[in-house]
Parts: sequence; C-alpha cells; structure tokens
Amino acid sequence: MQSGAAAESKFSVGSVTRFYVPLLLQGFSQSLAYPLVAGIVTHGEHGVDALTAFSQGQMVMFMIGAIGGGLITTGLVFAKTWMGYVAFRRLNTLMMSALLAVQCVAALPPFSDWIFSGLFALTPELAEIASRTLLYGVVMNGFFFLRNVPMVVLFNNLESAKANYATVIRLVVTFALAVAFPQMGLVGPWWGLAALTFGVGMELVATWLYARPYVARLPNRPQSEGAPSLPSIPRLTLEQFRFTLPLSLGGFLLMLSPLVIAAFVGRTADANDMLAIHYVTIGVANPVAFAALRMQTVAIKFPPEYAGDRRLLAYAAAAGLLLGVVPLVFSTPLVGGWYFGTYQNVPPRIVGTARLAIGIYSLISVIHAVRARVEGLAALAKRPKAIMAGQIAYTASLFTVCSILLPLGVPGWAMAVTAIFIAPVCVTATIYAVLMSTRRPQ
Repeated sequence: MQSGAAAESKFSVGSVTRFYVPLLLQGFSQSLAYPLVAGIVTHGEHGVDALTAFSQGQMVMFMIGAIGGGLITTGLVFAKTWMGYVAFRRLNTLMMSALLAVQCVAALPPFSDWIFSGLFALTPELAEIASRTLLYGVVMNGFFFLRNVPMVVLFNNLESAKANYATVIRLVVTFALAVAFPQMGLVGPWWGLAALTFGVGMELVATWLYARPYVARLPNRPQSEGAPSLPSIPRLTLEQFRFTLPLSLGGFLLMLSPLVIAAFVGRTADANDMLAIHYVTIGVANPVAFAALRMQTVAIKFPPEYAGDRRLLAYAAAAGLLLGVVPLVFSTPLVGGWYFGTYQNVPPRIVGTARLAIGIYSLISVIHAVRARVEGLAALAKRPKAIMAGQIAYTASLFTVCSILLPLGVPGWAMAVTAIFIAPVCVTATIYAVLMSTRRPQ
C-alpha cells in the first residue's frame, strides 16, 4: 500500500489536480458554511451588528483551536503506520481536552469581559452574544478536533475526494438549515451556531465512516492492543508533540491576526460600518483563501522530484489565479448587490464599498497558494520552526501595517484589506529565508 501511494505521488498536472480539486472544494465549502448561517444571524434582533459579535466570539474560538492547528500537518508526516496513528490519536485527544477547557474559561467573566468589552469595545448586549457564542461553540470545536484523526488517514491515502464528500454533506446540511430556520422564525446567533454545529457533526460521522477501512490496513498493526510494541506509544506521542509545538505557537499567532485587525478597525471612524464591511467581505474571501492554502497538503504529498523542481510552484500560481475569479464575481452589481444587500442584510450605504473590497481580494488567492507551497516544503524538511517563523511574520506585519495606517485616518475596511494582502507576502519571504539559511528550497 505504501508503494502504491508513493507511485501516485509522482507529479503530473492530472495527478495533482485529482488530489487538489477535492481539497480546494473542501477548503472552500468548509468556510462557505459561515457566510451561509450569517443570513440566520443577521435577521435576528440586533441585525448585522449581531454578526459582528457572533464572528468575534468564533474568532476567539478558532484562535484557541489554532493552537492545535499543526495537528493535521503532524499527522501527514508521522501517522503513516499503526504506531504513528495511535500516537497521533493520543496527542490529538490530549490537546483537544486542554484547549476546550481553555475555551470554557475564556468564555466566562472576568476573561470574557476583558476580551469582548475591553479589547473589542463591544456594547454590553453584543459582548454577551460574543461570550455565549464562545462558550456554546465548545461542542463544534470538539467536533473539529475529533475530525483531525480520520482526515489525516484519508489524506495519507490520497483520498482527498472522500474527505471532500464528508464536507459536502456538512455543507448541504448547513445550507438546508440556513434556509429552513428563517422560514420557521428561528433566527439570531444561537440558531446560527446550532446550524453550524449540526453540520460539523454530520461531517465528523461521515469522515470516520470513510476512514475506517484505511485504519484497519495501516502497516505494523499489532494483533492485539496489548502487544509488546505498544509501550513505545508515549515516546512517539512526545516526538509528535515536539514537532507540533512550533506549529501550535505559530497557529495561535496566525489566528490572533483577525483579532488584531478587528481591534484596529473597531477604533476607526464609523467603526460599526467598517467592521460590518470587514466581516461580510472576509466571509467570501476566506473560503477562497482556505482553498488556496490546501496547496500545503499537496506540497507534502507531491514533493520535488529533482533539484530545482518548481512545477508545483507554477501550478500553485495558476490555481490561485483561477480561485480569484470567485471574489471577482461577488464584486459585480448583480451578485454582490444581492449577496451583500439582500442576503447579508448590509445597509445600502455600504454595499458599494463591500463590493469594492471583495473585488480587491480577488488577487490574494495567488499569494496564499504560493505561500502554502513553501509551507509544505518546510513540513517535508521537518522544519516546523520555519513555518512558525512565517506565522510570526504574518501577525507582526498585520500589527505593523494597522499601526501605521490607523493614525493616518485610513478607512477601516481599507486598512484591513491592505494588511491582509501584505501579511502572506511576509510569510512566504520569511519561510524561504529560513529554509535557504540551511538548504535551498526546491
């Protein structure tokens, strides 16, 4: 089986496309679930302002979850045998338990007050929505962690299509609830969160069912759980944790970035309008960006075959250009006017600005695809500190750009777009610099 997988990992446009297309559809559709439920949230009592609070509660949740963001990469590198799989499963469980506990604590006073009323300067009503979103989101975040294990199994067997099928199930369920709930009068942030959580739960079940046959065929699986080789699992778990740790710190900093932007945008003129523009446009831009970032998995499974092999780099740039068509469509009067003005319930005075912002975002997918390719090279070289350095550069560049633009009176939406463009460029340059300090990347 290993040899078969290796043979399928030889580069060709066809083989890479067959592996990548399900991945990008998965990344796109996973993020698409959030703007889908925005229609439930914004038609509640607080309108589009509730989406700001709802999004900030989820951003804190994802920031905490991002401490485990390196687990998928760790599994791709280590969980290719039964021993590696068991160690990875144990590491995933331990990190999940610790981080969900942190999420619960952060959702309670006084921490929730410091975060949402202090840092984000939300009104008491919106701060309450944000803190409850964070608390009730524990179930959904737990599903995400549990999904890591079967997802890694599928990716290691080049079964990205099956992982995508599970995500499509999630998307269909979420879309059905996004349509049904408002018709039944079930609107507001809690029903939006319920729709998201149920969809993720269905995805988790489907992913496990798809992965089970591959788990049974993992190499070096002992005949019983009490086999003599199993005591080495703690050592393997520790080895994987050491690999994950730099990625975890970097992932935390990466997810801290939207909070940095929100904190700055919330202090610009017309802050509510600026935050609304930021969140409704990033809801479209993020699915495209996440689809582009799936190139990291492709880079791990399709390594360079000879010195100077940059075929995947050219492929990444071309894929990024194609992905950019999606936000470009949302900048048109027909699609953008309906999506932002009707579906997202954005006030007419800012619909035009939202369309302009999402049009500018159409080029960012190229940057993310190239960035993801070099992150994959760093993972292949078992250089997680290089990835962490890039993620530190991401956060630092966001903070620097916003710090420069805020006193200049730049509109909040333009500040966010500028920072989000510059940051991934800094990531790519930093990782290349770290890798080239010891070995030239291919």
